[in-house]
Amino acid sequence: MALYILKRFLLMIPTLIGVMLITFVVTQFVPGGPVERMMAQLSGVGAGMEVSGAGLYQGNKGLDEQRVEQLKTLYGFDKPPVQRFLEMMRNYLAFDFGQSYYHHMGVAQLVISKLPVSMSLGLWSFFIVYSVCVPLGIAKAVRDGSTFDVITSSVILIGYAIPGFVLGIVLIVLFGGGSFWNIFPLRGLVSDNWNELGLVAKVADYLWHMVLPIIASTVGSLAVMTLLTKNSFLEEIRKQYVITARAKGLEEQQVLYKHVFRNAIIPIITGFPGSFITAFFTGSLLIETIFSLDGMGLLAYESVMNRDYPVVLGTLYFFTLIGLVSRLLSDLSYVVVDPRISFEGRP
Repeated sequence: MALYILKRFLLMIPTLIGVMLITFVVTQFVPGGPVERMMAQLSGVGAGMEVSGAGLYQGNKGLDEQRVEQLKTLYGFDKPPVQRFLEMMRNYLAFDFGQSYYHHMGVAQLVISKLPVSMSLGLWSFFIVYSVCVPLGIAKAVRDGSTFDVITSSVILIGYAIPGFVLGIVLIVLFGGGSFWNIFPLRGLVSDNWNELGLVAKVADYLWHMVLPIIASTVGSLAVMTLLTKNSFLEEIRKQYVITARAKGLEEQQVLYKHVFRNAIIPIITGFPGSFITAFFTGSLLIETIFSLDGMGLLAYESVMNRDYPVVLGTLYFFTLIGLVSRLLSDLSYVVVDPRISFEGRP
């Protein structure tokens, strides 16, 4: 097992470098980089303005070569691309992600400031999906083809078909003071006077703010996990060992939870580590925009649109590394759930 883990960690290195190299190369050819954007801003601000002793500032003719070189030095574009990439990867190994061009603060500090929103949405959605879908999927498998199965399948598939941002708008109209009831708040994670509230009131205020965003971001995820659980249990229920267990006179609950559960839960449990880790960092641009939440989704969009390369590349490096580790944890969870599985001797 130790050898397998070591091999997986060694394979992460070229994967991580490959992802960063491809993204870095793409950023070199994308028009409107940080230097060009700053040149446009400086030229636009000064265009047509009079200065004493020098006549008119010719901003529409662009900046002089010296100023352009200063901007390139400021953003690090005065160095060859190969040198910049190597220096970037060396800094990233020490988890030094540099400074944001747009927000004028450290990338790590910027990401940390956005995490509370993404963690709130991600973790609540994660726990709700698993706590609802696993029991519901088991119940549907046991009652396959019944009225209960048909009705619940119809409901979750309808929820799956409705985009999260559309559901969010509907919830705002119905319960956020749109056209019907003004029940839930619409902005931020907490109220403006949150610091003045007591502990119980703070918790209640936070949960009250999270009701609508969590519903909008969770409903679409229920169908996939529920049907995965149902199909996994159905496949096991129809196997010969279940028929044998029933023939021996075991009660249905013993057959289901002592024999079927351990085998059927493997596909669900193995996705648990990855889903749990990514729940901390995922963000939804549309959900955050609709409910005025400043999280990772909005940060990612602004970074791409503003060509904020330190944020784009720094977060990509970190999240790719997290994704590779979570993938390894998912594979190792197979062994924890089912000791019959072994990675010994695998290449």
